[in-house]
Amino acid sequence: MKKQIQVNDLKNHVFDGMSIMVGGFMAVGTPEILIDEIVRLQIKDITIICNDAGFIDKGVGKLIVNGQVKKLIASHIGLNPEAGRLMSEEKLEVVLVPQGTLIEQIRAGGAGLGGFLTPTGLGTIVEDGKDIITVDGSQYLLEKPIRADLALLYGSTVDAFGNVLYTKTTRNFNPIMATATDKVIVLAREIVQNIDPDHVQTPHIFVDYVIQEVF
Repeated sequence: MKKQIQVNDLKNHVFDGMSIMVGGFMAVGTPEILIDEIVRLQIKDITIICNDAGFIDKGVGKLIVNGQVKKLIASHIGLNPEAGRLMSEEKLEVVLVPQGTLIEQIRAGGAGLGGFLTPTGLGTIVEDGKDIITVDGSQYLLEKPIRADLALLYGSTVDAFGNVLYTKTTRNFNPIMATATDKVIVLAREIVQNIDPDHVQTPHIFVDYVIQEVF
């Protein structure tokens, strides 16, 4: 498998100040081993784009607790009290985005769109600093696309070509994030020779590297 690398090769793909999308929902579908490796490497000033702040000891929460995250773009942080404390102390910049808006921003980034219109957030602090556009008498916020330097994803099954299949709720943000970054690294629970093309959820063209999960 030409795309397969080892966990310790991650050091060649991460750097201070980079932006990273991380798959997962409450750390389900998050590539924990890759997060642990970034903790070990002490990469700093990271911008993390994720559904949430994880927990203190799970998901991207481990990076936040370790002081490696400069900015977090997420839908909520309530499961990680350390994220709330750091935000209150102005030690962590947090951009809270409605969940549907966040995933659509990522999808727009992957599709090469200039943005999209949504009524979500009108009349709230979400609209601060954003363009409001009227279409057929209705107002919408213009939300701009999001991209990142790297996506760290978790695949249940990955084949020899790099095609990915996700199991149940581990799918969440992973397949959309695969389209919206300059580089994609997938942690694979298992690697097989082939996945039925009808079952592929992230085609291999989006995947740069695969790392085998070791239990």
